[in-house]
Amino acid sequence: MRQATGTTGERSLSVTEPQPQRRLGPHLTRRLVRLYAGLALYGASSALMVEAGLGPEPWNVLNQGLAELTGLSIGSVSIVVGAAVLLLWIPLRQRPGLGTVSNVVVCGVAMDATLALLPDAHALAVRVPLLVAGVLLNGVATGLYITAAFGPGPRDGLMTGLHRRTGRSIRLIRTSIEATVVVTGFALGGTVGAGTVLYALSIGPLAQFFLRRFAPPAPGAGSVIASGGPSEAILQR
Repeated sequence: MRQATGTTGERSLSVTEPQPQRRLGPHLTRRLVRLYAGLALYGASSALMVEAGLGPEPWNVLNQGLAELTGLSIGSVSIVVGAAVLLLWIPLRQRPGLGTVSNVVVCGVAMDATLALLPDAHALAVRVPLLVAGVLLNGVATGLYITAAFGPGPRDGLMTGLHRRTGRSIRLIRTSIEATVVVTGFALGGTVGAGTVLYALSIGPLAQFFLRRFAPPAPGAGSVIASGGPSEAILQR
């Protein structure tokens, strides 16, 4: 079992590769359902935040800006950006899984499909509930697709890969990456607002709650989070 260590402030962080028996998790069919339900809900939750117009999550600030620049849909841009991020895995020696590749495609398609179905929201009394629902649904989706254990998303894999290669803390790397994409996206015309801040402050606790809610019991441990795998790394914001 391999370990890479870093620090998050005064805490030490251990990112441990799960043992083979832990990757198997629940029955394959249940894991696949969990994976694709989580990814579809993730795309839908992103669409709710975009439609609210109060500021989406950091990566969608970048996707919005690129969509404005290129004329592509935000879901299509999300797919292109996800594929580009995967290329950065090569020098980091990260190995994508089924969930990684699926993340790139399914989230973007689900985002565009949801945006096509949503009516235009103009009143603040509608936009605020859309934003809150999007953030909460994003937490649920994160718990579902990560506990399916088919590999991290491209952006989370970039984060953990940089952590392993540089020895820098997950928190520093995560903050640096997301600050960079927010600034770049804003410069390109993406929206930054209260929703972006709300997401940044709440997604950690929400993801942790739903990871514990959906995690299958592991032999000799209470949950996946107790073992210290990618879930732990993702939660160290």
